[in-house]
Parts: sequence; structure tokens; C-alpha cells
Amino acid sequence: MSHHGNTGYDEWLDAIAEGDAYFLECGNGHGSLPPRRICPECGATDLEETPLPETGTIETYTMVHVPAPSFAEDAPYTTAVVDFGPVRLTGVTDDDVEVGTEVSAKIGESETTGDRLLRFERR
Repeated sequence: MSHHGNTGYDEWLDAIAEGDAYFLECGNGHGSLPPRRICPECGATDLEETPLPETGTIETYTMVHVPAPSFAEDAPYTTAVVDFGPVRLTGVTDDDVEVGTEVSAKIGESETTGDRLLRFERR
């Protein structure tokens, strides 16, 4: 895997789009996500890029009927928190998911703004 250095969120989305999803891990095994520079749990600054597991499981989800204006065209949509082991990701997902559904991280697009966003799809 290429080393992305101190990447920001956009580069992280690029990596997911290319099938190279990763998270940041300190020497104590704590996981965090770009664009962090230090471990939020222990303050370590030596973060390694570690491949994200291919699948995670939905921990909780919420159907959004009244979105922020930047997502007006996307409603209703479902956001989910997905457990990928050392890290949890939040993104949008299909409406027919339930807690425990196995999903993988992909890149979607907001119908409102055209911006890229994190999307979870069933395996």
C-alpha cells in the first residue's frame, strides 16, 4: 500500500474509491481516521496506515427525513455507524439495513451537491 503521509479527508476518499481503504493505527493498536495527526486515545504521533477490513457490521442507523439544506435532494436517506473493528465509520447506506448487516465502505455522491460521501453497501 502506498504511504499517503498526512492525508486529508479527500485523499482518504480517493483511497476508498480505489479499493485501498485504510485507517490510522498507533503503536498501542488504537484506530482513528484521517486527517488526524495524533492518536485521539493516547496522544501517540506515530500513526501507521493499516488496511481497513473489507467488511464491517452496522451498529446503529437512523432514517433522516428532514435533512440539512445541503442534503435536501437526498432525503429520505439512512445514515449508519459501522463497526470495522479498530474504527467506526459513519456514512449513508441503503434503507433496508438492520443492526448486524455486513457492509463494505464505498464512495457515493450527494444528489444535492454532487459532493462525494462515504457510502456503505451490502456485501
